[in-house]
Amino acid sequence: MTRVLLVSRVFAPESAAAAFRLRALVDALAEAGAEVEVLTAQAPPALRGTPQEREADRGARVRRWPVLRDASGYVRGYLPYLSFDVPLPLRLLVARRPDVAVVEPPPTTGAVLRTVLALRALAGRRVRYVYYAADVWSDATAAMAEAPAPVVAILRGLERYALRGAASVVAVSPGVADRVADLIGENRHTPGVCVVPNGVDTQTFTPEPARPAEGEQAGAADLPPGPFLVYAGTASEWQGAEVFAQAMARVLEQVPDARLVYLGQGSSWPALQRLGEQLPPGAVELRPLAPARVAARWQRAARAALVSVRPGAGYDFAYPTKVLAALSCGTPVVYAGPGPAAQDIREHDLGEAVEHSVEAVAAAMVRALRAEPSEGERQRRAEWVRRHRSLAAAGRRAARVVLDAAR
Repeated sequence: MTRVLLVSRVFAPESAAAAFRLRALVDALAEAGAEVEVLTAQAPPALRGTPQEREADRGARVRRWPVLRDASGYVRGYLPYLSFDVPLPLRLLVARRPDVAVVEPPPTTGAVLRTVLALRALAGRRVRYVYYAADVWSDATAAMAEAPAPVVAILRGLERYALRGAASVVAVSPGVADRVADLIGENRHTPGVCVVPNGVDTQTFTPEPARPAEGEQAGAADLPPGPFLVYAGTASEWQGAEVFAQAMARVLEQVPDARLVYLGQGSSWPALQRLGEQLPPGAVELRPLAPARVAARWQRAARAALVSVRPGAGYDFAYPTKVLAALSCGTPVVYAGPGPAAQDIREHDLGEAVEHSVEAVAAAMVRALRAEPSEGERQRRAEWVRRHRSLAAAGRRAARVVLDAAR
């Protein structure tokens, strides 16, 4: 039996793209007969001891550690990262020796893993690892105006160190794969880079209402009475989700009863609250991050789901999982910004992709609010996701990379 060690600060039951893809990876590894141990962070207070946490721990030995979280409840920022990475060497040293390890960003975590595995190799067999590259952190940091040059240089060095030590790298898009290859460069031990696009849970995100799980009733019955748009997920610097709230003044001139609901968390939350206060009461509503099944109900009921990527923030090649979650519910997407998701939306008529500007976004939001929902179109969008971007298929592809590295 192959023993796999997975190291990530984010894991189920948190509602995040990383948590979803890693849970799918664990499922696929368990199906293949592997024994999986997960070193991760303690779940947010609201999810501890819940049925969702017990479900998240199935099929693996999940070891959680207390960490610091930012104001939105996410493990994000220098101190939260350190709170996970500083105790990680001891956790790795006392963990049972695996046949292969998998590590998720940030690069500091990958650097810690590579170093500890090298030390353990001095006393025994070398353990290979797979780096799951959801994005290129040093590029994103360099795109932030306030990031000091020395910080960017250190992070780029750590990211290159973590990537070069990997047996294989799983990249979530061709753009990430290209940047990873640039960072690694040519050397004697160049790891292979495999593209495994993110997927979505097509059993949870469906056009048909699912029976609510235990503890998931809250927030499901108070949907807005009129037409509304929903932004579901993290809203931080690189998403630029403020553009939708900024566009609402123009939207309300044409659709007075329109509502915009943010369902999530992130560093943009304070700015979104300020923007909402400048509009009529109820026009913009901010709600906390919800379990996936509750988020699916909101997306299913919305006229459209809103997704954005701020141009030039280092994530122009990102493919937000928010897009797939909405489409899997049958809901069209209004997408603002660059990236491969915009191309899919245009090519397959999955909604509307526009530039990241208030004028373009407002016009697209109005068109979405005025569109008459069609059951046939809802089913077509959901079927596109089932065929091309299911989470289970992505988990199986990533598991093959991990098991090949073990061999």
